[in-house]
Amino acid sequence: MRRLLHNPKRNWYMKVRFLLAATLLFFGSRAVSAQEMIPLEKVVALALEKNYDVRLSQNASEAANKVNNTAIGAFLPQVSAVGSTLWNDNKQELEFEDENRNNRGDAKSNNLAASVQLNWILFDGTRMFATRERVAVIAEQGELLVKEQMVNTIASVVLNYYDIVRQKQQLKAIEEQMAVSEERVKLADRKLQVGVGGKPELLQAKVDYNAQRTQVLQQEAMILQLKEELNALVGLQLPATYDVADTIIIDLTLQREAIADNIESSNFGLQSARRNLQIANLLLWESRAQQSPVLSFNGAYNFNRVNNTVLINPFGALFSQTQGYNYGLTLTVPLLNGLTTRRQIELDKINVTRQQVLYDQQKTTVDVGLRNAYTGYDNAKKILLVEEENILLAKENVFIALEGFKRGITTFIELRTAQQSLEDAYNRLISARYLAKVAETELLRLNGGLLR
Repeated sequence: MRRLLHNPKRNWYMKVRFLLAATLLFFGSRAVSAQEMIPLEKVVALALEKNYDVRLSQNASEAANKVNNTAIGAFLPQVSAVGSTLWNDNKQELEFEDENRNNRGDAKSNNLAASVQLNWILFDGTRMFATRERVAVIAEQGELLVKEQMVNTIASVVLNYYDIVRQKQQLKAIEEQMAVSEERVKLADRKLQVGVGGKPELLQAKVDYNAQRTQVLQQEAMILQLKEELNALVGLQLPATYDVADTIIIDLTLQREAIADNIESSNFGLQSARRNLQIANLLLWESRAQQSPVLSFNGAYNFNRVNNTVLINPFGALFSQTQGYNYGLTLTVPLLNGLTTRRQIELDKINVTRQQVLYDQQKTTVDVGLRNAYTGYDNAKKILLVEEENILLAKENVFIALEGFKRGITTFIELRTAQQSLEDAYNRLISARYLAKVAETELLRLNGGLLR
């Protein structure tokens, strides 16, 4: 037995076999014969098309564009046509100084009138120009808000998708631990049967094994819940049962300078906040323009025809008709309106200051978020290097402890400690991978890189 234990060739072969089996168990695919594997790219495409928040923001942007497309109307005249016809049937009584002319009876007539009227504001203190520009800025802001919502939706999809991957890896790690625990149960039972082991070791091995079975059930339930959440992000467009990838893909080449460069022009939230500041200044422009005189051109074409079918008044005309043009200029000078305009100007000045503060606040939030995300990203990369090495050491340690336990060299406690170290190593490694992906996603969300 001692000669067998110290056979280097055999030990090396068993070590390789154990590590290979553990690696295949952890990274291999589980039996998902009835489940379609959905790649991340397909989920993102579905989210951009079917996500409710994206669709609502697109709807709002479409409305703003419709208004912008017709904003040229602020420079055009207002033209209206009016037409009317009126029938009169009145009882009349007429008395004159000459009683022979007195008369009474029914008077009937028909009055036909039509008019085309034009009002064209030629100058209003440039208010119309401010209004036109404000509508255009609102349309631009609507498009930016759509892009911002798309970026946020993509980030949510990516994090949810890779959270499922993380939980799948955690499940596989537990299953690998179960394989070791199952072997412990068999070895403890065998030792008890031959009289070289104690029952507490067997009971503890079974307790640990059952605890891991419970963890498997909890992990499977968590994975199902996360899949439902991901399906909700795409408007329930995914199959009833589906699977995701097995690995977390991380871009380890991101640089702080490249991410932070021109962040004000690449972050859609900051661009939208800057548009709010522009809109506030344009509203102030419009309010100040109300203090200026307004010059308008007015014109009209009028037509009027009166047909008195029954006439009582001998001095009245049986038929009359008038038609023609009239036009002119109107100048309106605001003198006093209860200080309404002055009050609005002061309120708009306050709003401009407020929007500037909000922009500065959001800029600070983005800058701090960018620095924190990169710190987390850089730290996660360093941890990954350590944990990738550490997981191999932990696996080898469990292999040695298990082989020693089979031969009575390693104690039950030493094997359990090695197994716990492997479990902790897996937890740290899986967590480091996911946190690196979270930090990477946040960096790309902040600089709009998720839409490129």
